[in-house]
Amino acid sequence: MSSGTSSGSSEGTRSSRSEDDLDLQAQMERRRKRRKESNRESARRSRLRKQQHLDDLTSQLKQMKDQNKQLSAALSITSQNLVAVQAQNSVLQTQKMELESRLGALIEILCYMSTSAPTNSATVNGITTTSSTCDILGASTWIQAIDQCF
Repeated sequence: MSSGTSSGSSEGTRSSRSEDDLDLQAQMERRRKRRKESNRESARRSRLRKQQHLDDLTSQLKQMKDQNKQLSAALSITSQNLVAVQAQNSVLQTQKMELESRLGALIEILCYMSTSAPTNSATVNGITTTSSTCDILGASTWIQAIDQCF
């Protein structure tokens, strides 16, 4: 009988172990399922973050392309304005030289008309006059003032 008792006790222990094993396996299975679910949720959040980042970059790209178009248009207009200003400057330079030439000729005419015999020669603004008394109406002062403007 003692062997029967020990065998009954042994079966109770086995039964207890198998229940413990089953409980442990069930617990591990629940943990595994929770871990899987947690990983799925983490992967979903990661995909959402990645999509949000991609959307942000796409938006930034669109803004930069728009800004690039605006800057290109502004550069084009500025370049056109530069060409126009350079052309205008060239015309004004030519007009200045022509007016200086005319002024020199007029000064010489006035000097010739105001004097009968030239005594000295003077150079004003690169224009040589044949009389020291040729500063009619302060022409040399005018020429100096014009030179300071240019």
